[in-house]
Amino acid sequence: MIDSTLIGSAPIPEYTRGRSLRPNREYHRMYYAMRRAHERGDHAEFRKLRQRLRSLPSSDPRDPDYRRLRYVRYADDTLLGFIGPKAEAEEIKARLAQFLRDDLKLELSPDKTLITHARTRAARFLGYEITVQHSSTKVTNGRRSVNGVIRLRVPIPVINAYCSRYLKRSQPAHRSDLFAAPVRDIVRTYGAEYRGIVQYYLLASDVFRLSQLHWVMETSLLKTLAGKHRSTVSAMARKYRSKVATPVGPRVCLQVTSERPGRKPLVARFGGIPLRRQRTALITDKSPTGAVIRRRELVSRLLAGRCEVCGGTDGLTVHHVRSLTDLSERRQPHPAWVTVMLRKRRKALVACRDCHTSIHADG
Repeated sequence: MIDSTLIGSAPIPEYTRGRSLRPNREYHRMYYAMRRAHERGDHAEFRKLRQRLRSLPSSDPRDPDYRRLRYVRYADDTLLGFIGPKAEAEEIKARLAQFLRDDLKLELSPDKTLITHARTRAARFLGYEITVQHSSTKVTNGRRSVNGVIRLRVPIPVINAYCSRYLKRSQPAHRSDLFAAPVRDIVRTYGAEYRGIVQYYLLASDVFRLSQLHWVMETSLLKTLAGKHRSTVSAMARKYRSKVATPVGPRVCLQVTSERPGRKPLVARFGGIPLRRQRTALITDKSPTGAVIRRRELVSRLLAGRCEVCGGTDGLTVHHVRSLTDLSERRQPHPAWVTVMLRKRRKALVACRDCHTSIHADG
């Protein structure tokens, strides 16, 4: 880990000088020639000079009297931004390597410590790609407004890595580990995973690229719901499709609402987040919370206080079977308790005293 005191006490003052880049003389000569052509009414010459002017920098990018060095660190990830020649950037890298070797007894990894020209390549930092924009054709209010502006991007390999979690044989796949969970928990799980990724990358100018991840996760979610209900993807889409209001208009999402008498309904939602850049988005890095041990579904069914066969409340107990396959192979028509267990796809059944007695008598 690079000590911030080293950067602040030595390299930054040494490699930071000058108030601004000196003007480009050729640019200003061209500018005044263009003005004179405009005053003469020579419109053809004016357009020609204006086109040439936009191909020149207004200041001297190689000004030897101007340098800037900036430094940011998060945990063990470090990024240094430098305006100056590559030779001086290599000097800074060598000094940092010497400090790590002599003072901290560490080696600077050559594979991870790179010198990147930000206009032609992207630097990677905290999961983002960082570049410097440049365009001679993008003109806003008479200025090449994007030149020198920092741009944050979502790395394509990151999107592919997230998508791969929900793919099998290159296609969105169901998650069988969620079949036993309630529908609201399934939608909430997918929604939380998707929301966390999108909110982290809202600062990126191309956050819209996460639409690929949205499609993959949505299809995987619908297949999981279809597998749980033994239905189809299209039927699940029709059942849970909804709309949610956002600051930029309504958005389509998948939503499950659990009504509660006298209380606010519980809502689980997947999607409904506009994939638009938010310049003022804040990334909240919260401390990890302790594990939350949820009540098992069987306990919740017992606490409901009623028989799942007849609805009675006297002497409730839980009946277990070895396998659902054994039940499905029983003679037809099935008793009521068998029908309930097959419909619930559970090997445990909450039954009252009378129903439990009849189950064993029928067994």
